[in-house]
Amino acid sequence: MTALSHTPLLNELRALLANSRATLQKTVNRTMVLTYWQVGQLIVEDEQQGESRAAYGKQVLKSLAKTLTSEFGKGFDLTNLRNMRRFYLAFPIRETVSLELSWSHCLVPTLCVVMHRS
Repeated sequence: MTALSHTPLLNELRALLANSRATLQKTVNRTMVLTYWQVGQLIVEDEQQGESRAAYGKQVLKSLAKTLTSEFGKGFDLTNLRNMRRFYLAFPIRETVSLELSWSHCLVPTLCVVMHRS
């Protein structure tokens, strides 16, 4: 067969693979956004233990960052844990988090808010 006879098949395969990649990226993104929101929620709830403000300092976050980084990689360093905490504080109601946002959009909560509302 000539290369031209494979064109419809090749086009179908390309479309299938491109759609599958896009679906996978969206699924991974949604999972990351929700997971990082939940990490932030757990940190805030542990810090505050029912109070309106946290009672302890940065040592717990530093310890968490060290342990989680050794177990799960650099995505859980102190800066990222602080960002996850801020993300939860910006959106304390889970249903207000747009799953169409990527985690990088939510690293700056004001950007995340603007994109969520648009």
